[in-house]
Amino acid sequence: MKLVVILSRVPFPVEKGDKLSAYHQLRCLSERHELHLICLNDAPLHPDAVYELKRYCKTVNIFDLNPFGLFFNLIWAFVTGRPIQIGYFHRFGVKRQIEQLIEELAPDHLYCQLARTAEYGCDIAIPKTIDYQDVFSIGLKRRLDDLPFWKKPFFRIEYERMAQYEETIYDLFDHHTIISKADRELLPFDEREKVVLIPNGVDFNFFVPDKEAAKRYDLVFTGNMAYPPNILAVEYLVKKILPLVWEKRPSTNLLIAGTTPHSRVRILSESRILVTGWLKDIRPAYTASRIFIAPMQIGTGLQNKLLEAMAMQLPCITSSLANESLQAKADTEVLIADTPFIYAQHIIFLLDNEDKAAKLARNGYHFVKSNYDWEAATAILSHLIEE
Repeated sequence: MKLVVILSRVPFPVEKGDKLSAYHQLRCLSERHELHLICLNDAPLHPDAVYELKRYCKTVNIFDLNPFGLFFNLIWAFVTGRPIQIGYFHRFGVKRQIEQLIEELAPDHLYCQLARTAEYGCDIAIPKTIDYQDVFSIGLKRRLDDLPFWKKPFFRIEYERMAQYEETIYDLFDHHTIISKADRELLPFDEREKVVLIPNGVDFNFFVPDKEAAKRYDLVFTGNMAYPPNILAVEYLVKKILPLVWEKRPSTNLLIAGTTPHSRVRILSESRILVTGWLKDIRPAYTASRIFIAPMQIGTGLQNKLLEAMAMQLPCITSSLANESLQAKADTEVLIADTPFIYAQHIIFLLDNEDKAAKLARNGYHFVKSNYDWEAATAILSHLIEE
């Protein structure tokens, strides 16, 4: 089939979750379909991006979001009751160009990733699929408690508008997908059970454990360090959990590895805490560490960082919130905590018991190997499109 894919970002390099899933879906879909990629772009383009994406796509079309039109589109979103998020990614001129391009390509199907691309596909009169990925409205709602008082009214309005928008676009698309059962249950409309689960995966040919690597860090956390749920998680780790660990093991150290660390993350750096910033290859961060910890307090969706760490055979500790989407067995495949004291207990236990930490790591590896495979997940999407 001839398939047009619309993305809100250029999916290379793959330093963010939506880019990661888009990249691997393109890679897998290209084995069965002729792909024509359309990307919105609001950042400097990586010099290798087009070359890399043309490995899987017959055409790559990138539309820059002119910042001069941003103010007008935000006003348009506000006046029409749409979320600001939608206004940010919308440009009337770009929409006309995309509609003309799709008319010329005459594809069999249109696949839009994330609600922020829905405006570009909702009026196209061909079979089409929208990938919610996770429930953005709930992500906004969960951030409310961590915001200063003057931001709360704006975020509450944005949450309410986003929830309405997620329901509205349901009727504008033929098929609908989401990343996990836990996220599907959060969708703000009654027909949520019809939304198809398309989980993320792990590239097991890339994330291969190096058992000979020297362990220089006791704990590691990875991710986009400008993303609010990640910022809150490392602050919770450093300010609430580590002081309890340091009472028993004063030398315990932490590696925080990930792109664009926010100022709130950078100031956490001290003699026992290293903040790396962007790493071209994230694997050495995993192989140099003994334990992966993701004390997620807010957010939605499946945590790719947990999948990667388990694939690298690291024992993992996370919150019950993050495990709602992951669905690993507590105490067997992952350790779960929801208070600083329990997190600290788990950390000390794993550092003091190497054999039990290794067993937890092996169980976690077999769990992700059995449940999170890009080819198997994308095969579900391909079948849905072929319907």
